[in-house]
Order: sequence, then C-alpha cells, then structure tokens
Amino acid sequence: MLVRWFEIMDSDVPDDVLGLLAEDFQFSVVFSTGDDTTARDFAGGRDAMVGYLEQREKGTRVHRLLATGASGETEFALGEVIRLGEWEASFVASALLDGQGRLRRLIIGRSPGVAFPAGE
Repeated sequence: MLVRWFEIMDSDVPDDVLGLLAEDFQFSVVFSTGDDTTARDFAGGRDAMVGYLEQREKGTRVHRLLATGASGETEFALGEVIRLGEWEASFVASALLDGQGRLRRLIIGRSPGVAFPAGE
C-alpha cells in the first residue's frame, strides 16, 4: 500500500489517496525543512488529510523508495524526496492496514538532516 500511496502522491491527482483510507484513518506527517530547529506536524483523520493535500505543492516533488518491508498488516518504507530533480530530504513511513488493505494508520517523518546512499 505504501508503494501505491507514494505513486499517487507523485501523480497529477494526489487527492486520489483519499480513496485508500479506512473509516478510522489517523495520520501524522512530521515535516522538517532543516531551516531551523522546528518541524511541522500535520495530524488527524480524513479531514486533516484533506487539509494536508490542499496546502501541499503539486508537481514539484517525487518520492523515491529505497527500501520497503512488511510485518503482518504493517508496512514500512525508507525513501528520499526529490524536488525539481535535486535531493531534498529523506523520509521513513509506516502504515497499518485494515483487513481490506486500506490505510488505518500512517506516520511519516521527513528530514533533510540525513541522506541514505541509494543502492547500499
């Protein structure tokens, strides 16, 4: 599901991720730009995700997955954010799926503070 999530987020219709959400969906995206010591946490349920999508830049960033894994209904991903062709940040993500493969919980942490070498 995380692979699909990032494919949709990088597409021309990122709002389509709303179709992946379970009824009891909750999320947190902790977003650091590295410009200072603060980070912004976008968190909540479906309505908060709508707000997150509305403020998000479209068409400037892509997510490159470096590693993915799963344990039962929990998925994990390590990746990097590429903005206008240049590395911008690393991210980790974890998702808990419901019995129908929809997202119940999602947490993503993003920071330019560390880069993971691709392919190692």
